[in-house]
Amino acid sequence: MKAAKPIYVIGHRNPDTDSICSAIGYAHLKQAMGENAVPARCGKINNETKYALEYFKMQEPVLLTDLYPRVKDVALECKTVVRQHDTLRHLGEVMRKSELQSVPVTDSKGALVGIVTVGDLAKRYFLELGLQSLVDMRVRYRDIIQATDSKVLVSGDENAFIEGNICISAGSAETTLTVLKPKDIILVGDRSIETLSRFIDAGIACLIVTGGCRIAPEILEGCEQRGIFVLATPYDTYTVGRMLNQCVPIRRIMKPDPVCFRPMDLLSDIKGVMNEHRYRSYPVVENGKLVGIVSADEIMLPERERIILVDHNERGQAIEGIEDAKIMEIIDHHRLGGLNTSEPIYTHQEPVGCTCTIVANMHWHRDIEIPPSIAGLLLSAIISDTVLFKSPTCTPYDKKTAERLADIANVDLKEYGLKMLRAGAGIGDKTPAEIAKNDMKEFKIGDYRIIVSQISVMDTKEVLDIEEQIVKFMKDNCEREGFDMHLLMVTDILDEATYLMYAGSPKTLIGEAFKKDASGTHVYLPGVMSRKKQVIPPLSEAVKRIKPQ
Repeated sequence: MKAAKPIYVIGHRNPDTDSICSAIGYAHLKQAMGENAVPARCGKINNETKYALEYFKMQEPVLLTDLYPRVKDVALECKTVVRQHDTLRHLGEVMRKSELQSVPVTDSKGALVGIVTVGDLAKRYFLELGLQSLVDMRVRYRDIIQATDSKVLVSGDENAFIEGNICISAGSAETTLTVLKPKDIILVGDRSIETLSRFIDAGIACLIVTGGCRIAPEILEGCEQRGIFVLATPYDTYTVGRMLNQCVPIRRIMKPDPVCFRPMDLLSDIKGVMNEHRYRSYPVVENGKLVGIVSADEIMLPERERIILVDHNERGQAIEGIEDAKIMEIIDHHRLGGLNTSEPIYTHQEPVGCTCTIVANMHWHRDIEIPPSIAGLLLSAIISDTVLFKSPTCTPYDKKTAERLADIANVDLKEYGLKMLRAGAGIGDKTPAEIAKNDMKEFKIGDYRIIVSQISVMDTKEVLDIEEQIVKFMKDNCEREGFDMHLLMVTDILDEATYLMYAGSPKTLIGEAFKKDASGTHVYLPGVMSRKKQVIPPLSEAVKRIKPQ
């Protein structure tokens, strides 16, 4: 049985502090309400967010690279396996009890070495023309003992390989002796001491007494002196003859190197392999060890990942594979971005400065206590998104919520806020590419696909000094990924202004939106700090004027 899937609470790509902290905060709320919610992320955590997590001693959310269905999502625990040295009789019992059509074969350490099917077992019996030589099959005496449920009356080396043929003493002793050779194994029923003595003198290696018949002590003594195995089985001679064909080790009929998959293989990648081979099921291995089994039927309708989106609602900002997931809820503070769902869902969107403002108040509205560590993260996101209440997106509701959270987290709001912003400000050891992709979001504005990134700094000069390299990356990124424009907001926290760098076309969009000369590679926008409220809206209006829709 597969464990019930969790509900992943996840923010947008290239996550900022609000994206990470709202995922953690809303997962806490859902957990308190009895849901198996897990906070997740789909990108690297920035320095500012890292500072907040470390300050409040909280773990990073689990990293998800995409939501495409994988083998691990449909694989079943494999409780039925056989070992390569087990007998065919054991295999038959396993298949009968489990009603399986194929069974993985492992070695003694659990590593997958093959797979055996009902067809393989049937083929073995179809080829039988009577008692087969077990020499070529490398059968050991222990296999015979196991297959025939024998009691060992005179012991020997049970790990030794059989060196002779199987002979059934069904007629006269003379007839049997004409075919009996040294090292052979003979099956006998109720025979006289004289007859048995003649068989022993012929140099047999093993005497199997069938039907529960008794053996005279002198015969047992003679066998012990000559090193002859003596086994006693309760089954009749005909049945034992059939059983001996079942003492062949599974490894002699199994398919070695079977088609198998790994837990992280995409279902879309393995369907072609399944169509080619058309087996009922396939082993799932990891580091050579068997970890599960996947049925061809299971991949037709895999259970979708359950997702709650926070701090975004646009397809271009969502994790890869969102179309293959089941969106349960959306908690956000941005414009509606056109994600489609297969059924009605719960959405909560408010025109506030931060998603965590919404999450905090959802806790309070439901009388769910917010622990100090969670309160500290929610506070951190509000400080980040409102730039310590300087951003025009900030509302009195944000500030009131932040003050209440600061009391719960037991921190000085302004002192902590400045330290956190300072930890995230500056480029540090970031490359031009990392700067250009910092807090990157994709927007569809008119017919244009546009990326808008943002980095907050205390000193814009350190970014402007490498503007040429940054703009080159942005231009290359547009060509490589098929975007029309790539914009980077270099926001000065102290001066409350932004240098807007851009690459791609049409540059007239920038000029029209901000009433600036856009012939260069950046424009200066005093008082601009918010992408959501001061950059996207002017661009959306400008596109209507330069290219009527």
